[in-house]
Amino acid sequence: MIHPSEELQQLIQHMQRVIVGKRRVLELLVTALLSEGHALLEDVPGIGKTLIGKTLARCINGTFKRIQFTPDLLPSDITGFSVFNSQTGTFTFHPGPVMAHVLLADEINRTIPRTQSSLLESMGEFQVTVDNVTYPLPRPFFVIATQNPIEMDGTFPLPEAQLDRFLMRIDLGYPTIPEETSILERFQENDPLLSLPPITTPERIGELQQERSHVHVSSSIRDYLSRLVQATRQHPSVRYGASPRATLSLQKASQAWALLQGRAYVIPDDVQELSGPVLLHRLILKPEERLRGISPREVLEEVLRSVPVPLPT
Repeated sequence: MIHPSEELQQLIQHMQRVIVGKRRVLELLVTALLSEGHALLEDVPGIGKTLIGKTLARCINGTFKRIQFTPDLLPSDITGFSVFNSQTGTFTFHPGPVMAHVLLADEINRTIPRTQSSLLESMGEFQVTVDNVTYPLPRPFFVIATQNPIEMDGTFPLPEAQLDRFLMRIDLGYPTIPEETSILERFQENDPLLSLPPITTPERIGELQQERSHVHVSSSIRDYLSRLVQATRQHPSVRYGASPRATLSLQKASQAWALLQGRAYVIPDDVQELSGPVLLHRLILKPEERLRGISPREVLEEVLRSVPVPLPT
């Protein structure tokens, strides 16, 4: 029987039949999916954020829905709404695009906070409530939200409470010259996504999520996780450090990363590797520190240096 890590590596390689380069980004996305979390992609337009979401959904044979967030978008445009049927005298629920395995929330910072917050129940509880009736979402349910760091006029920055709902924030970056040349060649005649067959199923992804939960986390690693997060709260440059939800997220992500590497246990390297994507967007610096040019990354690097790494057992 094929090992879960081999399955996951094959999934990433299959995605690379469409996505050129960006292997670390794909590994982080798969890690977030296994952790039953959600990902926030940040970078300039046109570098493949939507294509990555479509490719992941195609590879797992899951449903994919995309929402273009605009200032006039309403919560019901996401969750769905009930319509009265005069013939039966009952209300019929019309599900919104949130009823998908992979939901791409494109430019989520371009809609009003009320609409942004309509995703909170879906992301946290894997359900939606419309007219006091609760509907379960498909499993797995994975939100990939995107933000454009430029053209900030007319945007509504995500509040810290909602940023905390994203297990990871991932920066894509521009392709290298060889990668961009390969993109031109690959997409010259046809879109490779159209002919990409699925390689797994949503049900199998659910089983792999269960496999992730069984990856061993020793008491020394749990202590290391707690000390790291506690150190973010005590750092002199930080106004608000990472929350307990961040500690849980870092543990789940470290388990998923270990499974991806073919291990049944977490090591300190896993925690350190995932600390940036999981913790950086959760650190709120003091205003005077931001004015001095201090960045969350510098703070996290100091924290990683200051917290003793547990010895192997």
